[in-house]
Amino acid sequence: MFTFIWSILAALCILYGVAVKSLGSGTGFFVIWFAMGIGFIILAILAKKKVWAKFSKAWKGIILAVVALGLVCFVAVEGMLLSAFKPCKEKNLDYIIVLGAQVYESGPSPVLKYRLNAAIDYLEENPETICIVTGGQGANEPTTEAEGMAAYLVKNGIPQDRILLEKESTTTSENISNSLSLMKEGASVGVVTNNFHMCRALQIARKQGLGDAYGIPGGSTTFYLPNNLLREFLGEIKFLMLGR
Repeated sequence: MFTFIWSILAALCILYGVAVKSLGSGTGFFVIWFAMGIGFIILAILAKKKVWAKFSKAWKGIILAVVALGLVCFVAVEGMLLSAFKPCKEKNLDYIIVLGAQVYESGPSPVLKYRLNAAIDYLEENPETICIVTGGQGANEPTTEAEGMAAYLVKNGIPQDRILLEKESTTTSENISNSLSLMKEGASVGVVTNNFHMCRALQIARKQGLGDAYGIPGGSTTFYLPNNLLREFLGEIKFLMLGR
């Protein structure tokens, strides 16, 4: 029975990894699904050879405890990530900061469009709010992320005088820290990013001194959500351990 279960899980992981790579997720994280698939194949082989029965009770207990601890940790972190999906109810914030992501010759990437569309919805409902768009120019980008984002906002009806550009940052932490110099002291702030990234983005914002920052989550592609949530789980573990 366990041989069958591990084999099915291995097939699902590998097929999902192939699909993510083929459709283009924008990162190389899809390889983790291949690694997980290989891991499940190994477990299937071990189950078929009945290796588990050869372990002593003590070793079985240790292995099960480690697995249980890992599952509890995974569920707890994923719960934190999902809790940040809720929409922002705070109105008339002084500023919103849109975190950067890749821009193409044709415009913002799909991930970035979700963020920008969330920003547009908020800005239309709160006409006094100023929008800060963030991000420098990567080697594979035609312009700075901030400039590409500003162009998209203007094209979709947001006045240029409501947009401030931060064009130097290369990380989420820099997106936020560099934006601080563009804001009035004591201003209320919202952070705009994709729903799966919202939890960690707010943690970074609070570390940068924005303890009262509000999350304004944009959507994400449903198909990529398992990939993104797994990636964020590892990112959250890194943040908790290293503070970045």
